[in-house]
Amino acid sequence: MTMYQDLRARLDRGEVIILDGATGTELQRRGVPMHGFAWSAAALDTHPEVVRAVHEDYVRAGADVIITNTYATAPHVLEQAGLGEHVRALNTSAVDLAMAARENAGAGRPVAVAGSSSSFRVSVTPTARLEASYREQAGLLAEAGVDLIALEMMGAVDQAAPAIRAAVATGLPVWVGVSCGRADDGTVQFFDGSPFRAGLAEQLALLADLPAGETAVTVMHTLTEDTAPALEIVREHWSGTLGAYAHSGRWVDPEWAFERMISPEDYLGAARQWVAMGAQIIGGCCAIGPEYIRLLKEGLS
Repeated sequence: MTMYQDLRARLDRGEVIILDGATGTELQRRGVPMHGFAWSAAALDTHPEVVRAVHEDYVRAGADVIITNTYATAPHVLEQAGLGEHVRALNTSAVDLAMAARENAGAGRPVAVAGSSSSFRVSVTPTARLEASYREQAGLLAEAGVDLIALEMMGAVDQAAPAIRAAVATGLPVWVGVSCGRADDGTVQFFDGSPFRAGLAEQLALLADLPAGETAVTVMHTLTEDTAPALEIVREHWSGTLGAYAHSGRWVDPEWAFERMISPEDYLGAARQWVAMGAQIIGGCCAIGPEYIRLLKEGLS
């Protein structure tokens, strides 16, 4: 049984799957310098042992899925950062480090490796470039052996659509992570201000041809308090697997600010609400570290 088949069987039994927490912000917390444009991507070259150690700590904390440090390694990011010649090397290295961590810390327990592909820096990238960029990265992640593709921070449809098409083309399972917030009037919207409900429906239509067991929709990189309202909307439009992994703090380009942090105990309380709403994939995004994941494993499994 492959790693994803094991996950699928557990989800079908109604179990909660524990995802890892943040990688980029955890590297920053451990003193790894962040690149001025490509954020955590350069750490794959300058501090690979720390990247591997972060993955290992999440595995030891109980994560059933770890996500590669490829959130910021799409070609359109690396090219603009002056690292375009390292696209293959960095994406391949990220997968190798995650797999090594699984081997080192997994103690024979099945742990899936998800290849991250995100909308990081798409606002400064021509739309025509995105399709080829996402396809190249998705192909590299699949070639390197990831068990699934985790699309992250999928916002406006014109940004998310090429990423979803590229991920679907690999033939691997695809988890689509949507990110959003609430406007002053309380309505849920994408980060660019567009309506969440309408944009979500368009994104989900792109998953229509995939087998139900090969897809999931997660609310991620979203403030903890905004996650439940977003999940409620996703539930109205999506009958498949649901997940949630929120963040705490805020982005102050080019780094993360660990401000007004939620405690691990309060985060577990929020996660229990998400599970009660039907979410089965639970983890953490920016600033949510191994201590949070350990508590989720103890409190939700």
